[in-house]
Amino acid sequence: MPWHALAGGEVLARLGSSLAGLGEEEVAARQERYGRNVLPAGHVPSLPVVILHQFLSPLIYVLVAAAALSVAIGDDKDALFILGVVLLNAAIGAFQEWKAETSAAALQSLLKTRATVRRAGVEKDVDAEELVPGDIVLLESGQRVPADLRLLSVNNLGVDESFLTGESLAQAKNAEVLPDEQAPVADRSNMAFAGGTVLTGRGVGIVVATGPDSEVGRIARSVSEAEAAKPPLVLRMEKFSRQVSLVVLGASAMLAVVAFSRGMAAAEVFFLAVALAVSAIPEGLPVAMTVALSVATSRMARRNVIVRRLTAVEGLGSCTYIASDKTGTLTVNQQTVRLLQLPGGERFTVTGEGYAGQGEVLPEEGGALSAAEAAHLQMLVRAAVLCNEAGLTHDPASGEWQHHGDAMDVALLALAFKLGMDPHEVRRRVITEGEIPFESERRYAAQFYRENGEIEAAVKGAVEAVLPFCDTMLTAGGPRALDAEAIAGQAQDLAEKGFRVLAVATGRAGQGVELPAPAAHQVPRLTLLGLVGFIDPLRPEAREAVERCRRAGIEVAMVTGDHPATALAIARELGIADWSKEVVTGAELEELGDPQGAAFCEKIRSARVFARVTPLQKLYIVNALIQAGHFVAVTGDGVNDAPALRRAHIGVAMGSGTDVAKDAASIIVVDDNFASIEAGVEEGRFAYDNVRKVTYLLISTGLAEVVLFALALLFSLPIPLVAVQLLWLNLVTNGIQDVALAFEGGEPGALERPPRKPQEGIFNRLMINQVAVSGLTMAGVAFLAWFWLLHSGWEEAQARNLLLLLMVLMENVHVFNCRSERESVFDVPISRNYLLVGGVLAAQGVHQLASYLPVMQRVLGVAPVSLAEWGTMAFMALAVLLVMELFKVLMARRSEQAGQPPA
Repeated sequence: MPWHALAGGEVLARLGSSLAGLGEEEVAARQERYGRNVLPAGHVPSLPVVILHQFLSPLIYVLVAAAALSVAIGDDKDALFILGVVLLNAAIGAFQEWKAETSAAALQSLLKTRATVRRAGVEKDVDAEELVPGDIVLLESGQRVPADLRLLSVNNLGVDESFLTGESLAQAKNAEVLPDEQAPVADRSNMAFAGGTVLTGRGVGIVVATGPDSEVGRIARSVSEAEAAKPPLVLRMEKFSRQVSLVVLGASAMLAVVAFSRGMAAAEVFFLAVALAVSAIPEGLPVAMTVALSVATSRMARRNVIVRRLTAVEGLGSCTYIASDKTGTLTVNQQTVRLLQLPGGERFTVTGEGYAGQGEVLPEEGGALSAAEAAHLQMLVRAAVLCNEAGLTHDPASGEWQHHGDAMDVALLALAFKLGMDPHEVRRRVITEGEIPFESERRYAAQFYRENGEIEAAVKGAVEAVLPFCDTMLTAGGPRALDAEAIAGQAQDLAEKGFRVLAVATGRAGQGVELPAPAAHQVPRLTLLGLVGFIDPLRPEAREAVERCRRAGIEVAMVTGDHPATALAIARELGIADWSKEVVTGAELEELGDPQGAAFCEKIRSARVFARVTPLQKLYIVNALIQAGHFVAVTGDGVNDAPALRRAHIGVAMGSGTDVAKDAASIIVVDDNFASIEAGVEEGRFAYDNVRKVTYLLISTGLAEVVLFALALLFSLPIPLVAVQLLWLNLVTNGIQDVALAFEGGEPGALERPPRKPQEGIFNRLMINQVAVSGLTMAGVAFLAWFWLLHSGWEEAQARNLLLLLMVLMENVHVFNCRSERESVFDVPISRNYLLVGGVLAAQGVHQLASYLPVMQRVLGVAPVSLAEWGTMAFMALAVLLVMELFKVLMARRSEQAGQPPA
């Protein structure tokens, strides 16, 4: 039987303890048995293992093999270049992974605290790590709960456990038995969980779980053990690298067989095959991809999105489903008075968010407050200020508001400011005589004060707790008999809309009140002043951001530990859900049984709001969404979000959240603004577009080289370019231009396209078509030039020199085609990437410089060309621009006819 379902005496008996606490010998024995009160840390791989992980990629295998073959044929320069690429990529990847593998470590900081315990009847201060099950712990305001406790006695104890439960409101605690054995963590009011913060009151509890057995400990274990889903880009690049490796090796082998069958010497065949393989394999892709992602990382940082793992940059752009936490992500995580309900039926809305006094109170039907309404509301708010233990002050110099105390009390003080009242002045005018503090068993608080010689009482609390004290209610026509049924109906209506509701009442106390500590039965007969509706309001920009995500084809759902009615009210405001059937609770998920089962997965697919869910259930929800074929992004800020953040394809933590959430996530939103996630989606799509552009450039030029050789063999012509020229071509064009292309600015309309299908790889239909058309065009132009040069009497070496120049020029031109897969070259502004212009000029300049250097002339077989020859080759190179412009026009028309975007 769980601890919360047992009486305090039975808990003491089962743990072999007493209210006097354990003896020191017993504590030592239990420390041996249970271990120290520390959280489990996941196995962090050693640095060599992390480095080795970077080489477990098919593309890296091919690059290493190519380097080895280059060494075998004596081409040390290219071998060094390829190995440099591999090592640079491995260094960057190892650094990122090493940081990621520490994701569970920050959880330990939640238990780095001291605790007051009672051992052998003596109270002492000890390190929280020394606690054992059976220890008696004393709690007071401001302390952190050091272990999971079953509370034995409380006095106005309130604990903030939002980091664990997702509840935005501190939970009032009690010591009563809870009969529901299956009660979720958020409803276990007689428990205090490790890592919580005591906001009000005092309490005594017995330790029932420490370290890995605590609720936080179980989360730490799931974070350290959970298998993180691979980011979308990693999945796509793994698939792409396997495809390109097979195609390149197959094509090289086939051409080698053809050459050998035509009588070419075995050594020359081997030399040709290696040269083709190294030339066609996009060895510049890892570096170019790293550059593209690094550029996107910088751009995202300027939009308040920090990327912890490079491959996660484009993840938001790939995701098809965002499962967002509510508290602190979609809402401001500050209780706010949003609505006032007077007993006569009048309703008033309150503007402003959070713990600040800016805002105003307006009639729900519009217009301004009448004098009578203002007077009534001031009476209500005055009573709420007097029955209040919080503080709220404004610093005119900084413009900031400072607060302390219970969240709902602070919200009531903010309401006073909005009505033009100064809480400090209100309190100064009366003399406090006594109070009945709020306790969860009573569910109300009362303040007794002297004014004009009379003892008055101000009472606030749960509607069902305050109404029994009321005989009358204040209406526009003055006090009249209380209509308890009507008031209860008003309260129920507000609760169903997601409000937390308090009743406020006042009355004159009799002479027999025992001050300063009156008994509960001495609360006088009261007059109900009205009801106050609290809510954790939406972030102002959240609704628009959610709508933009949905227009971008991304489904948005809310996952929270909060009450279903509150969650649905927020979801309705956001446009995430409209009906209660779209809400699923943790209890309902528990009843469905196996989280891998069909019923569970079907329920997840149909729901849009998940309320009162446990951290483990959040993990199950993410698993079900991944199994359904979604690329899932999960947002959150608390410890309770950590397992789901790690399991998702993309974990997005809020900047003000716990270190646990940040370390489990791959992306951090600095300003806690859901709208920044939308910016991240856009930048992620820009990043993926740039990876595609670089891939398009490298594969199409590689294809052109392979087809050029195939055509030469087919027509029994000499080899168009020798191996060293192929490798030079690869280094000049791909080594400079692809990096410059990675800096390309984002194209407009990225958020108007739907997300890519999860099963769609880099090589989708558009990529195949444009690579084929451009690659075959360049190969065809180069082959015609080679054929014409040889048949026009040019010597083979001179013809190769001009052909190499033509290939460089065509790739100089083609890089501009690659700037957009949809827009015309002439519609893409140069201002979007000045660096590319410099890269093209540098590539051409380096080639021209090589033709004038004697050492390079001997190595490459190149020579200077006349201006007329250069002009002729440049004119021929423009053919690839013309063909690709026609291709884009045809693709755009076909897309218009189909009513779809071109990709």
